[in-house]
Amino acid sequence: MFKSSTTAIPEALAVPRHIAIIMDGNGRWATKRLLPRVAGHVKGVEAVRGVVEACVERGVEYLTLFAFSSENWRRPAEEVSLLMRLFVTALEREVAKMHANNIRLKVVGDLSRFDAKLQEMISAAERRTANNTRLTVSVCANYGGRWDIMQATSKMVAANPGVLEYTEEMLAPHLAMAYAPEPDLFIRTGGEERISNFLLWQLAYSELYFTQTYWPDFSKASLDEAIGSFQQRERRFGQTGDQVASTNKA
Repeated sequence: MFKSSTTAIPEALAVPRHIAIIMDGNGRWATKRLLPRVAGHVKGVEAVRGVVEACVERGVEYLTLFAFSSENWRRPAEEVSLLMRLFVTALEREVAKMHANNIRLKVVGDLSRFDAKLQEMISAAERRTANNTRLTVSVCANYGGRWDIMQATSKMVAANPGVLEYTEEMLAPHLAMAYAPEPDLFIRTGGEERISNFLLWQLAYSELYFTQTYWPDFSKASLDEAIGSFQQRERRFGQTGDQVASTNKA
């Protein structure tokens, strides 16, 4: 299990080991072009493909994508239905390619609200790619950071009957993404500058990067800009700059 950035100092890396992205702006991309919102979501799937390829090429080990939040059920029913169908289509088209390229797929969130067919497709995709090691792509679907903390807390309490005091180390194994290190770099496209209930626990010491670019236009070059910004930052994790410099020299 990976250590938390609040209990240990992670290794400083030139390329983020784990990148997490809120893929925002699909609907506005489409509206700007006088297209239905679903056209933006379809184009957004193409952007996912390009970013996955870019992460493989640059040596990123984990990529986490916020595809559908627990709050997105509030959207118009027609749009939600179209998003579900798009999810099915993406699984049908992309899983074989991911497997052929040694990419593992994980889908994270409360999947109980999805229909049985989609749940089985997700399980099958995860089983098929479980042993792949080149890149782990996590898709957060019906996910919320508060949901994650609450479900992890419930599991922690159940696993430790009679315990009155709990520690971060006791909670960590029950978080939905315990299989991955905390994100080094968080990216949000589309011009908004908030976390929106995404990976609230895991983003404690992530570097945040916001861009005006709508997700369908987010390219490999856009990813390189985000990584370039990350590389210009001094990650101190509570230390002073002098301490970091001393550690780097050693």
